[in-house]
Amino acid sequence: MTDFAYETVLSTLAEGGVRTIALNRPESLNAMNRQLIDDVARAFDDANRDPQTRAILFTGAGKAFCAGDDRREHIHPETEEAARDLVLAIQRATHAISFGPKPVVGAIHGWAVGGGFEWAINCDFPIWGEGTKAFFPEVSLNVFVTGAVTALLPALVGLMKAREMLFFGERYTAAELGAMGLAHKVVSDEAVMAEAEALARRLAELPPLAVRAMKRVLNAVAAGDLHRALDLETEATVAGFLDPETTRRISAF
Repeated sequence: MTDFAYETVLSTLAEGGVRTIALNRPESLNAMNRQLIDDVARAFDDANRDPQTRAILFTGAGKAFCAGDDRREHIHPETEEAARDLVLAIQRATHAISFGPKPVVGAIHGWAVGGGFEWAINCDFPIWGEGTKAFFPEVSLNVFVTGAVTALLPALVGLMKAREMLFFGERYTAAELGAMGLAHKVVSDEAVMAEAEALARRLAELPPLAVRAMKRVLNAVAAGDLHRALDLETEATVAGFLDPETTRRISAF
């Protein structure tokens, strides 16, 4: 069995073809810095190319799945080139999760904030611990969401609820997210990994050709044009980074 090595992500393969990809910055609640973003994209690309991997379990080490952008390491892009490079890196990670052929089960616990919330939504079968909370702070910071959530969220919860979640950045409990349809299951915090592992094993036992086709077609039909969403999000996020108002809001956050 093949394990892959990255600086901020653990990627291990278990018997039966289930690969666990775990964000591994627990001291920062797995907050996103550039290395983590790049490692997630690489880890999913490697897993999707690996013939031994049949299903992927996506989680975070420690007390949280992902607490959003790492404020301590945030380097605000000063030019359009730098802003576009950062945003495209974020979108590459989403592309690898959502458009990769292997089914992805999320084991979501603690916090899922901003980009971390996006990654949870990118999972095909997110399982949420009952103590988990999630929200989108982007609009309050004068930036934009990524992760194709402008297409995925309205498809999952309806346009009106998506507007509420994205405009106002309110915090939601796992129970509320489950009621909206954003969770495959909500279970006790202690049971998250066991439930996710069991579901990933079940997916790994299914015929891979049919599983990969089903993921591809459902994403294409149910969630609309994810590629267009990614492109439009990229332009809006780049513009937000370059607005002087954004620097003031991020500094005060």
